Amino acid sequence: MVRFIAVRLARALLTIAVVVTFAFVVLRVSGDPARALLSPETPAEAVEAFRKAWGLDAPLWVQYARYLFAVVHGDLGQSMRDGRSAIAVVAERIPVTLMLTAPALILNLLIGIPAGIYAALKRDSIADRLVMMVAVVGFTVPSFVLGLVFVLAFAVELPWFPSGGAGGWQHLVLPVITLGLGGAAVLARFSRSAMLEVLGQPYIRAASAKGVPWPRVVTGHALPNAAIAVLTIVGFMVGNLIAGTVLVESVFSWPGIGSLLVVSVVSRDLAVIQCIMLVVAAAMITTNVTIDLLYGMLDPRLRDLRSGRR
Repeated sequence: MVRFIAVRLARALLTIAVVVTFAFVVLRVSGDPARALLSPETPAEAVEAFRKAWGLDAPLWVQYARYLFAVVHGDLGQSMRDGRSAIAVVAERIPVTLMLTAPALILNLLIGIPAGIYAALKRDSIADRLVMMVAVVGFTVPSFVLGLVFVLAFAVELPWFPSGGAGGWQHLVLPVITLGLGGAAVLARFSRSAMLEVLGQPYIRAASAKGVPWPRVVTGHALPNAAIAVLTIVGFMVGNLIAGTVLVESVFSWPGIGSLLVVSVVSRDLAVIQCIMLVVAAAMITTNVTIDLLYGMLDPRLRDLRSGRR
């Protein structure tokens, strides 16, 4: 188990290093922050002074070495827009985004897994087809389209909820549902497939042939084995939720990390963008490492395989 954890942590650190390098290079070669932040009428001398003040006049490899040194020492830079620490700017938005992503993830699990299991147990029935039809619609409709439909239906035509902004629980309803339904649809389809695969295994037929009650076969044999496969998609769903916040927060004017990323990209605020990407990468990697550890506890064979032992 120690070897397994060490391998996963080493891969996680390597992934973070790749993300940091990729973000740095892409942001430096895709545009000049001075031109984005300063007006077109700004004199050339002022533009050069801005570049020098922020270290943008140095060669790319020098900028990269400085950035790595700062990151290792816990300094992710300062915002070019207001001069504050990039960590402080991002940190104040994290709880606001968690107010959306945490309920949306719970909504995913509460709707997607039971719906998929029910469809699998009712295979080829009307209920199965209905659940899968709804899942396909939920999966194919983009989140920003779904959000706009909800705003028109439940904030404009039927003024039950606010159309945007942050405040009380009423402001959470539409963005959480918008963010959660797409993931629930994916999880329902995957749960159904995993459950059907397990139900077709010989040990399930053997348990039924021995006279084990069907509810006990489902809860004692099928569900635990299907859960191992479902864990995989849950890890990907966390990444999808984080990516979905960019669109959903923009639609509902929610002041979280997603909307901050949009503003920072438009203004070329390099330090804030890099900090957001690092935080998002760390969150996704932490989730995947946690799921891998759960794999190892649920199935020791997977633990041995992923740690390199045969």
